Amino acid sequence: MPRVTRYLYLRFIRLRGTPHSLALGTAIGTAISIAPTLPFNTLLTLVLTLLVRANPIAGILAATLVSNPLTFIPHYYCLWRIGDFFLPNRLSWTRIETFLHQLTEKRFLDKIDLVRELGLDTVVVMMTGGLIVAIPAGVLAYCFTYKFFYSLHLARQKKHLLNRRDH
Repeated sequence: MPRVTRYLYLRFIRLRGTPHSLALGTAIGTAISIAPTLPFNTLLTLVLTLLVRANPIAGILAATLVSNPLTFIPHYYCLWRIGDFFLPNRLSWTRIETFLHQLTEKRFLDKIDLVRELGLDTVVVMMTGGLIVAIPAGVLAYCFTYKFFYSLHLARQKKHLLNRRDH
């Protein structure tokens, strides 16, 4: 297992909280990072997880796994294709690619201006593609991670009970 993947896996299994809180945080981070919300992924994930009392660390870890410099181009390309399928010929891929390259080179406040310059057609096409993918991805993330965190919870309880018997 590559070192970064193992590190993130260990971070996930060491998170504390209820299975629901952890899974909800993961689902929110996944959904927000799939929707084209750069450069606001982390901020939106943090605010929304705190509002619904989900685990913000799980959300931020999930958002980082889904949306990172290795995934930006293929991720946004897929969202554009889906959005363009439902709203054809409103946005070219060249415009998105230029935006993504500029986004990696600018400071945060300049990124806000860059997003503002994109225009309404860009936002509508990309958000359409993003929502079509983000909603089911968030639901699936919740289902899978709830099962994962619940099994960890049971294993911790069992270990705790075994440790109590030994003393």
